[in-house]
Amino acid sequence: MKIVIVTGGSRGLGASTAIECARKGMGVVVTYNSNPKKADDVVKAIIGNGGKAVALKLDVGDTGTFPAFRDAVVSDLRSVFGRGDFDYLVNNAGYGLFNPIATVTEEQFDELFNVHLKGPFFLSQILLPLMTDGGQIINITSATTRVATSGVAPYASFKGGLEVLTRYMAKEFGERRIRANSIAPGAIRTELGGGLNDEFETMLAGQTALGRVGEPEEISGVVASLLSCENRWINAQNIEVAGGYII
Repeated sequence: MKIVIVTGGSRGLGASTAIECARKGMGVVVTYNSNPKKADDVVKAIIGNGGKAVALKLDVGDTGTFPAFRDAVVSDLRSVFGRGDFDYLVNNAGYGLFNPIATVTEEQFDELFNVHLKGPFFLSQILLPLMTDGGQIINITSATTRVATSGVAPYASFKGGLEVLTRYMAKEFGERRIRANSIAPGAIRTELGGGLNDEFETMLAGQTALGRVGEPEEISGVVASLLSCENRWINAQNIEVAGGYII
């Protein structure tokens, strides 16, 4: 059984990804920051369908907690899955902030940086020795790195940095046959940034070639597919999954 760690796996894209990966036969470690009940619901859903899963607390924005998280991963890998290593890491955890550049505070900037770029960098670094040769890292980025959207400059900038980091991961981890790719969702119906109201959804749907916003499972299906052996020759790529957003 392959094992995947999905950060921010208690809701939205992370929860959908965890459930879809389990449906594909993978064991799943989901992380949560502030809502253990939702993470537990995801684990119960996976176990209820015959899968294996466990939830661990992780604040991706606080690198000081990473050594303890790594130790917890090692412990649960052994007790739940009977292994000392894992195969895949999906850096998904994040949050949205909608402020024009003129009003963004330094604190807001730093918090977004910590969660969306610094966190994935050092989490991947500390977990790398536990990843099997031939594994894969998938970084969840955003279509806002391609299309400038007023109000999300810091978020999009750090997601853009994560896309660049993905290529460097692929380059440097290639010796171990570890692949690294990023997936850039377009407008998706999740709770990110407070979710979509009717007016905002109508606007986004009008900017998308397929005439609607996406659903979480339309992203998680791509993640699970990319992790499969059928896509083993895809590496160092950013794949936009957005239904044709502003093309």
